Amino acid sequence: MSYSWKTCPAKVKDFVDKLQLRINERIGEIVVGSYLHGSLAMGGFNPSQSDIDLLFVTKDSLAIEEKRDLARILLDLSNSPYPVELSILHAESLRSWKHPCPFEFHYSEFWRGHYQEDLHKHTFHYLNEEMKVDPDLAAHITILHHRGICLRGWPIDNVFPPVPKSDYIASIMGDFEDCLTNIEDNPIYCTLNLLRVYWYWKDGIITSKLEAGQWAISHLPRKLQDTIHKVVACYTGEKKLDRLTNEELFLLCDFIKVEVENMREGKG
Repeated sequence: MSYSWKTCPAKVKDFVDKLQLRINERIGEIVVGSYLHGSLAMGGFNPSQSDIDLLFVTKDSLAIEEKRDLARILLDLSNSPYPVELSILHAESLRSWKHPCPFEFHYSEFWRGHYQEDLHKHTFHYLNEEMKVDPDLAAHITILHHRGICLRGWPIDNVFPPVPKSDYIASIMGDFEDCLTNIEDNPIYCTLNLLRVYWYWKDGIITSKLEAGQWAISHLPRKLQDTIHKVVACYTGEKKLDRLTNEELFLLCDFIKVEVENMREGKG
């Protein structure tokens, strides 16, 4: 079963509310707004495996101690029970769009060990005062404009600038290339993301991973449809991952790679 923000169980909303409360207790006086994007905004959220994707915007830069406290909050709440991917952006950096987009603070489960190390050793290797950039933000903000939800604060269009199509494409193609390489390690995410990029190139549709998988079942060649069925079923929890073989994943992967390359070169 997959959910949107409107249809998700109360415990999901309670978790998001708790996370917002903890963050606002620490930096609420400078928060311009908080925004939901990703699967929970677009209707493909699976409580057993999906991230909760959030963007916060602040009117001031974050001090290093604020970043350390935010890391403690995320380490405490993320994966209890839902993993969180969160970025905090400075409103001033959004006034004139740049790609890759700068950010003040970022958390995902990838950074858990690094942040734990910094906090334990009182170091600043990962939690530092440097402004960093993230090419993925071009995709996140594009999705926010199309399908995102303002949870609190200023409206999306008042805060986030439009993202040029070329920057959105650069962002999704970076992820696309990673998925081509890592499909064995993360077959469900990578396959659905490849399908999402393929659909965008084919029809210009900005979609969730689940929507892309459901669309592909009836739009890709018949020889690939059983594999896509299994990928979607694994994503929604209806089937187990061990039903997928590397051979069928590579067959699907190769098809999408060739199709996208042809469309990029104007051959599609």
